[in-house]
Amino acid sequence: MRHYRNRMLVWGALCCALVAAIHIACALLGGDWYRVLGAGEQLAQMSEQGHWYPAVLTLLIALVFIIWSLYALSGAQMIPRLPFLRTVLCIVAAIFLLRGLAFFVIVPLFPDNNLTFWIVSSSISVLIGACYAIGTARVWSSLGYQGKFCD
Repeated sequence: MRHYRNRMLVWGALCCALVAAIHIACALLGGDWYRVLGAGEQLAQMSEQGHWYPAVLTLLIALVFIIWSLYALSGAQMIPRLPFLRTVLCIVAAIFLLRGLAFFVIVPLFPDNNLTFWIVSSSISVLIGACYAIGTARVWSSLGYQGKFCD
């Protein structure tokens, strides 16, 4: 394995790790954090009532971000190659970009969230998606078939 580090994928990994940490903090600290982070009043109230659902949902979301972070680090060749690396990196980039750019379609579906939440979260999504897309494009040829875990 070469000692190559792709800065865009490393930034994507760091951002996903930070988002995961914020979700974990939200699950641990409860209702006010759900409100501040724009998760909606219903989840905040459920959390304050001690219901298991908000914490489990939030921790599962954090796990997804951790996995995505690991894939970015793998694409940057900072950790060993993970299965279906090119495919996952493309899917993650697409999810973030679509999430950020579908702002106007998503907003009406979640009326409890405020406009600031949507602007901030959509901007962050586009930035992270760009990190994954640009980073993946830069190392695309080196992510081809390597004898195992073929994409």
